[in-house]
Amino acid sequence: MGRPRAGTGQEGTTQDERTAVAAGGDAATAGSPAESFEASAERLAAIVAELESGELPLEKSLRLFEEGIKLARSAQKRLDEAEQRVEQLLGLDAEGKPVTRDIDE
Repeated sequence: MGRPRAGTGQEGTTQDERTAVAAGGDAATAGSPAESFEASAERLAAIVAELESGELPLEKSLRLFEEGIKLARSAQKRLDEAEQRVEQLLGLDAEGKPVTRDIDE
């Protein structure tokens, strides 16, 4: 368990973590509000693939699982907010006329 695995590099980071850093993020800040929905979804897909490989030590798996849960919750919140905005934009009043009002950002 203590020896480095192929593809992780000597410093103990995975290719996915190095990719996240190269894309402007890091494992510690993944899922931050400034990160785009698309970047979060890509990171989540990378985490799933890495966990499914079954080649990780337990602690690394737990750390990635926790990061993935945070990303999934953040993504769901963003989707819920987008859905609310769309519903507001498509809303109709009692007379069937479109509801026009400012949407809080």
